Amino acid sequence: MMEVVVTAVVALIIGVVIGRYLLMLVFKQMETDARQKAERLIEDAKSDAEANKRSKILEAKEKYLKMKSDFDSDVAKRKNQLSVNENRLKQYENKLKQNEAKLKQKEAQLAKQSEQLKKQNTELEDRFNEVADQKQLAIKAKDEAEVLRQEQVSKLEKIANLKADEAREQLVEALQDEARTKASIHIKNIMEEAKLTATKEAKKTIITTIQRTAAEHAIENCVSVFNLENDDLKGKIIGREGRNIRALEASTGVEIIVDDTPEAIIISGFDPVRREIARVSLQRLVADGRIHPARIEEVVTKTRKSIEEEIVELGERTVIDLGIHGLHPELIKMVGRMRFRSSYGQNLLQHSREVAKLAASMASELGLNAKQAKRAGLLHDIGKVWPEEPEVPHAILGMNLAKKYGEHPDVCNAIGAHHDEVEMTTLISPIVQACDAISGSRPGARREMMESYIKRLKDLESMALSFKGVNKCYAMQAGRELRVMVDAENVTDTEASQLSFEVADKIEKEMQYPGQIKVTVIREMRSVNYAK
Repeated sequence: MMEVVVTAVVALIIGVVIGRYLLMLVFKQMETDARQKAERLIEDAKSDAEANKRSKILEAKEKYLKMKSDFDSDVAKRKNQLSVNENRLKQYENKLKQNEAKLKQKEAQLAKQSEQLKKQNTELEDRFNEVADQKQLAIKAKDEAEVLRQEQVSKLEKIANLKADEAREQLVEALQDEARTKASIHIKNIMEEAKLTATKEAKKTIITTIQRTAAEHAIENCVSVFNLENDDLKGKIIGREGRNIRALEASTGVEIIVDDTPEAIIISGFDPVRREIARVSLQRLVADGRIHPARIEEVVTKTRKSIEEEIVELGERTVIDLGIHGLHPELIKMVGRMRFRSSYGQNLLQHSREVAKLAASMASELGLNAKQAKRAGLLHDIGKVWPEEPEVPHAILGMNLAKKYGEHPDVCNAIGAHHDEVEMTTLISPIVQACDAISGSRPGARREMMESYIKRLKDLESMALSFKGVNKCYAMQAGRELRVMVDAENVTDTEASQLSFEVADKIEKEMQYPGQIKVTVIREMRSVNYAK
């Protein structure tokens, strides 16, 4: 029993020791776990703090950079504003300096003018005194002359035994007899001159009659009709006191005839390009509704440009239709201008196309170069559409133009030789000459009167343009009126009147024409400013 108790006590003691040891192990383990956990928490806290620190630093940097950028931009703006203000300040200073210089210059001029005026006043006073002295001398001399005259009359009366009235009557009778004698001689000379010039005057009468008979042919080639929707538009086209129609005629160089013809206006002019510009300009003005001189000049300028573009397009279309390639742009433009040119009443472009086709066919039949023949046929009359007045025949001028723009020598020779101005050196030349004759000689193709009529109108304009100070010149009313526009700054009213007389005198001396030609010189002063 004792042993059992002792064993139990020993076992209890051992169990207590073991349990305590185990408990200590558990406590140590718990302490280790707690320490590790605490260390982990500390590490986590440190990493979180580090992350927060970094994010705060980044935010602070971003705010700093943004503030710095805003500050820099603000500084740059202020610098720009300062530089602008400085430039303005400099400009103002320069203007002030310029104004001061101008004021000083004007003050100097005024001082100079004042001195000149003083000097002139002094000279005028001196001259006035001289004139007064001369007047007194003249009065004295007049009195002395009267006394001498009375003495001479008395002496003559004594010598001739005649009174002054009787001597005057005898002198008048002698002068009348002498005047009658001279008048009879003058009348006799006039009668003889009239007999000598009777044939010439008769020819002029016949020419006038022929021109009247040929009026229908001239109207066909020199008049265009512009149709209107109603007659109320005629008033707008004429404008107040005719200012619109005058501006239109001055800008286009044609005559606008507004008569009783219902819903129609007649455009008269020998240059078809001018008539077309006037017609299209009228069409645009009527469609727009704004018709006044400034608008008319603007529309005419735009229309002139569009017509030039149309001329180029027409030339390009013509050479494409004929299958001609590689033609110089200037020659293409001249081909387009043929559309608005007539030769003896025959349209020049139609005539040239016809000659080109005939020449190509004839060259093909003869086994020659048909392409060159076609080019020569199309270009054979380009000398007629040269804008300046030529000093050589149109065939020679056309040949020179073809050489200038790189055409083949055979083509150039055919152009120059189609009227025998130069020697033919290629077989294409007689072909083009023959085709030109075929196209021009077919029934109804040409009218000789129209060519001479247009040439006379061109000569009229060229003659007026040869005078100094003339800006523009237009032949109106089938050559019955010549309107000459002069530069108002270089030509005075007196000079304009003298210019009208000189132009009319030169026309009488150098030209042959039926009837009479009215020469009107227009001097217009314009002042233009712009409001900004």
